Amino acid sequence: VQPPERPLCAEEWSRLRESFQSPEIFEEVMLNNMVRYNSPIDVAKSLLTHVAKSNGDIGYNLLVKYLALCVQQGKTSEICDVYDILKIRFKILESGAYNLLIRGLSDSDQWRMALTLLEEVKKVTVPSRSNYEFCIKAAGRHQEMTLACELYHEMLTKDLVPTLDVLQALFDYSRGMKDPALQKVLFGILLYLRENQIYPHKTFMRSIKLWFESIPGENWKGHLTNIKDSGRCPVCNHQLEDSELTEEEYNNLRERIIRDVIHGTDTFRKTSPQEFEAFEAFVENRLPFDIVIDGLNISHIMPRKVQCENLFEAVNWLAKDHARLLVLGRKHMLANSSNWRREIMKEMQNKADFFFAENISEDDAFLLYATLRSGKHCKFVTRDFLRDHKACLSDSMTRHLFRKWQRGHQIAVSPSAGGKHINFLPACSYDCVVQTTGDTWHIPYKDFFEEKYSYQIPRKWLCLQQKY
Repeated sequence: VQPPERPLCAEEWSRLRESFQSPEIFEEVMLNNMVRYNSPIDVAKSLLTHVAKSNGDIGYNLLVKYLALCVQQGKTSEICDVYDILKIRFKILESGAYNLLIRGLSDSDQWRMALTLLEEVKKVTVPSRSNYEFCIKAAGRHQEMTLACELYHEMLTKDLVPTLDVLQALFDYSRGMKDPALQKVLFGILLYLRENQIYPHKTFMRSIKLWFESIPGENWKGHLTNIKDSGRCPVCNHQLEDSELTEEEYNNLRERIIRDVIHGTDTFRKTSPQEFEAFEAFVENRLPFDIVIDGLNISHIMPRKVQCENLFEAVNWLAKDHARLLVLGRKHMLANSSNWRREIMKEMQNKADFFFAENISEDDAFLLYATLRSGKHCKFVTRDFLRDHKACLSDSMTRHLFRKWQRGHQIAVSPSAGGKHINFLPACSYDCVVQTTGDTWHIPYKDFFEEKYSYQIPRKWLCLQQKY
């Protein structure tokens, strides 16, 4: 239903309603489409006037849909009017209405009303992430950074994960301020990025750079750079932290992963204990491997190519330095088919050891076990993030070690730009997280292409130096 372009009188609305297939939902459909087509507010008001005269009042759902249109167009006085009506007629509002009201008012000169509404929400439930973020941005826009930081910390205590958008806003609105408490909060955000292996996007990274350079009297200077394989920053000559774990860290991590993740509660959901025992015996008889490959995962890397050809290309490339390879496959790969040609499979089996699991089995536990049992030198190849298994680790220190080990051992793969061959990005010798020495900061960031493909190692960095 295309909404009218001008306000209609009661008779015109009645005629439209009667011609509609389902008259009982006419008003809701019409208001939905007014939001969709961003109709003038006067047109929506004329419909609500007609509903009020016909029914004696306006239902909650219609008021909320009208509110959505007012918020979309930034009509502050209308938003306040709807709030007054809702307050009088309904004791409790649901979260959708509160979200709209906080969003609409936080972006206006009535932004403090959004804070009042946030307090109302707290009385009945935990406010949503967006509730907090609209209020944080509103406080920041009005240079009330102490309030913005209080809301940010309150949000964290409620286990709400902030978006990069609101973190960037805190840096943007803090520009040019000399405030040690505020500086501590922003440094804390950078350490939060480090702890959670989060890479800012390019615009966020620029906001960080501009904030550092704007701090009065501190003389920071930022440079965008590429870090080479050596891990030495070409701007300040600083050597980035090594990604290698100590022997003690590695042994602790291996024990914890084998105990909590591989033999933990989730391993055998798709893998039988008998199959995994057979795999353990298979690995122990052939140790050590240099590279473990998630065969099924890699076989899908270029959808236009036959699956066995994708895997064949990977095995050929990885075996060229006489590396000992273990490929984790599935039993269906052994059946001669258009995707799994017998002659190619035989040729690959001359270059690598293969273990074929049941078709319903879960690969990741096999991958982790074989890699960790092979020793510190062994790398692995998969496009999987392994997030589920990271989550099985019970404490933050072990999760941190797992991420560090993963960054130093996962060979990243991506299709080439033309989709004709596979690109291999070697595991990183330095640790790809935010790093600081006090008077230097090194912050890895990602552009769109890297976010899509090279999830493991961003090569672009922001180097910040404090000049004395």
